Amino acid sequence: MSDMTFERMISQMTPAIYQSLKQAVSLRKWPDGRMLTPEQTELCMEAVMRYEHENNVPEDSRIGYLEQRTCGAAASGAGVSAEMAGLARDASRD
Repeated sequence: MSDMTFERMISQMTPAIYQSLKQAVSLRKWPDGRMLTPEQTELCMEAVMRYEHENNVPEDSRIGYLEQRTCGAAASGAGVSAEMAGLARDASRD
């Protein structure tokens, strides 16, 4: 039986393995096309998040990062087009 622990696996993960797991989580499938099970998705996501934390991956490169647009108290909405703000003209009303 292998003595590989989750922590040891994370510490030995290469950037290529990290990218592969990150893509698998994003697409919910392995590179060969097989779908990830819910358990595999959860474990891969945890591994990716731990790798990102332990290797100081910039926040905007992390899995699940969403750029702040117009939501939140700090956002002014300045420079956001009407389409991006969801204010596009309804042509059916013309």
